[in-house]
Amino acid sequence: QVQVVQSGGGLVQPGSSLRLSCAASGRNVDSYAMGWIRQAPGKERVEVACIGYNEDNTYYDDSVKGRFIISRDNSKNIVYLQMNNLKPEDTAVYYCGADWTPLPCPGDRGSWGQGTQVTVSS
Repeated sequence: QVQVVQSGGGLVQPGSSLRLSCAASGRNVDSYAMGWIRQAPGKERVEVACIGYNEDNTYYDDSVKGRFIISRDNSKNIVYLQMNNLKPEDTAVYYCGADWTPLPCPGDRGSWGQGTQVTVSS
């Protein structure tokens, strides 16, 4: 069973940057697809950014393209989400997941973290 532990998040002003981290533990976790979804109150869940076991296989939601960068360090089994030029609409709880799948994004049957709040406000 793969476990994921998230860190990062917080309250920042518009235009600021934040980095979220997601540490995964378990067998063969470096072969897992990992990614982030976010959930804001009253809004649908959004798949934000994902990275497959092949680091060239990435996905970004249109709303974050050019601002967010997902990367992974397989030597440490950590995935990072660098969030730049944050906007108030990025405010949400962000969840990290890991899944054994050829797709870049983890699915519902994957292992998910506890969630971390990101608030962008002046």
